[in-house]
Amino acid sequence: QVQLVETGGGLVQAGGSLRLSCAASGRSINSYAVGWFRQAPGKEREFIAAVNWSGGITNYADSMKGRFTISRDSAKNMVDLQMNSLKPEDTAVYYCAARDRWSARSPYDYNYWGQGTQVTVSS
Repeated sequence: QVQLVETGGGLVQAGGSLRLSCAASGRSINSYAVGWFRQAPGKEREFIAAVNWSGGITNYADSMKGRFTISRDSAKNMVDLQMNSLKPEDTAVYYCAARDRWSARSPYDYNYWGQGTQVTVSS
């Protein structure tokens, strides 16, 4: 079983950038497809992007294309989410999640979750 931990969240001004990282322990993160999600207060958990086990295939929510980039660093056993041109509406708790098969956008299809990292974008 894999344990996931997200890091890199924080407070940033609108237009700024953040890079989130998802680190794995227990098992190699390279054994899983990994997705990033976010959840704002009072809203459902929202799919952002996913990457397959090799890093060669990615999948983005249409609304996230262009500003968000998911990438896998196999050597570091991590999956990152680069976020650019951030907007106040990007404020949310960001989660990474893993599943055994590719691919899925629903949070219900992911078996393993991190605890989340808060991203706050000020206007």
